[in-house]
Amino acid sequence: MSWYEALIFGIVQGLSEFLPISSTAHIVITQMVFGYTFPGLSFEIFLHIGSILAVLLYFRKDVVEVVTGFFTFLTTRSSHHRTSFFFAIYILVATFLTGFLGLLLNDFVSDIMKTPPFIAGALATTGLFLILIERFHKYGSRTEKDMTFLDSIFVGLGQTLAVLPGISRSGATLITALYCGLNRDTAVRYSFLLSIPVILGSSVLAFDDIGGGAFASIGTGNLIIAFIASFIFSWIGIVWLIGFLKKSKLIYFAIYCFVLAVFVVTQLDPTVVIDVE
Repeated sequence: MSWYEALIFGIVQGLSEFLPISSTAHIVITQMVFGYTFPGLSFEIFLHIGSILAVLLYFRKDVVEVVTGFFTFLTTRSSHHRTSFFFAIYILVATFLTGFLGLLLNDFVSDIMKTPPFIAGALATTGLFLILIERFHKYGSRTEKDMTFLDSIFVGLGQTLAVLPGISRSGATLITALYCGLNRDTAVRYSFLLSIPVILGSSVLAFDDIGGGAFASIGTGNLIIAFIASFIFSWIGIVWLIGFLKKSKLIYFAIYCFVLAVFVVTQLDPTVVIDVE
């Protein structure tokens, strides 16, 4: 891998991780375009850690508020921290459900689901649901203090679908949260904070895959370049998405998903199977 390929992979990961356009699909497509296959999961772990570091730092005040509120409520039962306590519970419930079902479903992800036609179909499905939630569902007004366990279960189930290549994790959580009646700000905040344990957990589970072979084939310098690029462009993606959703609509992401799906179907070899993790 050259340094500029490592840079491009980092940029692609960073920009697509938190947008409702499937980072997995973008990484897979970039691999196909370059004709490159990652040796194991080491490189992807570095990319994901860069993204998770960005969201942790950007939402550091929210993370501290939720964590301290959770433990303070446990010890004091203060009504002031009740909302933070249950918000943390809802994050844990959705994370547990995603992790449990994700491990079960992962065994059913066959090779046919790792091909361009399936990924294109998944992207188009993401686009379709973005249009449905934008055009045919009235936005709710519920905030985190109005959330229930049922909300976290639905969002957890939606997030589980992201085990399928081409289904956007952020898109699935946003769509489900909005469908449950949460307002846009709460849905976005919940989606971002939910990404922390999910991405971190999947990276930790794959940590055993890190080995010297990956460092030798990719290069330590390239890993550092990809990590920094992933961090910087994840931060840019977070800032841009939050600002964009305050004044624009999800339908633009739907259009992008449809265009990308057409590109995948028409430009990539439909018989190629990519090892998606």
